[in-house]
Amino acid sequence: MLPPAPAAVGNFVGARREGALIFVSGQLPVVDGQPVRTGRVGSAVSLAEAADAARIAALNTLAQAAAVAGSLDALTGVVRVGGFVQAEPDFFDVPKVVNGASDLYVALFGDAGRHARAAIGVCTLPANVPVEIEAVFSCG
Repeated sequence: MLPPAPAAVGNFVGARREGALIFVSGQLPVVDGQPVRTGRVGSAVSLAEAADAARIAALNTLAQAAAVAGSLDALTGVVRVGGFVQAEPDFFDVPKVVNGASDLYVALFGDAGRHARAAIGVCTLPANVPVEIEAVFSCG
């Protein structure tokens, strides 16, 4: 079961469909509107905690996409993922954090969940969360 799609907190939408693609805005690892973790990866947040936060953010991308598509079953795959990790300057395992999202997509969609991806270390994220995930999904 997917969580409810979080409301956008600015002058944008959580997701938008263009043809057979659904573009999902960056999603945070929040449950019931509250961050599940805060802080930088490599100090306040461990790699394992950050990867779990990426999985939760990925669930929120799925909720956004399903809300636009009508259901999770309408999604046919994952095209691209962008992962942003708030990390200490000497933390170099940013891709391993984003694997928390990628692994979820592949578990749900099989080969159709394999996607193009960027994993980027950043100095700050909204609400001091350790990771933000954006995604593009295909739908029927």
